[in-house]
Amino acid sequence: MDDNEKLELMKNRMVDTYVIQRDIMKPLSEDFDCTPEELEQVFFDLLNMSEVLSLHATFETAEYECLVKRFHADLRLCWFVSTLELISKDDAVNLQKRLAHEVLGGKNYSDALKEGHKEIFQLLKNSR
Repeated sequence: MDDNEKLELMKNRMVDTYVIQRDIMKPLSEDFDCTPEELEQVFFDLLNMSEVLSLHATFETAEYECLVKRFHADLRLCWFVSTLELISKDDAVNLQKRLAHEVLGGKNYSDALKEGHKEIFQLLKNSR
């Protein structure tokens, strides 16, 4: 077995782990309408060994950032913070981050969103 074959074998072992298959390969292959194997090959072609090794860690980081942005949009914070300037940027950021952590901890997104709406309303009432 030459060095390239060993490298391919190591990459395969990394992406065949349960969490990478569950969190990345299977959902994305469904989104892209391809097989998990096709997606793995694309990642192998695009990523070096270190990037393949950190694939799940970067996924978790991106998932948190996406949740924060999703809360920003769904709570209409663009409008309340930037346009109307009724809620401070710090209050908005703290709310988004807290809600994102709660969802990553297992809380249902729609429940967290409802909680966020209630908190936005309280912030609005207290800003008078």
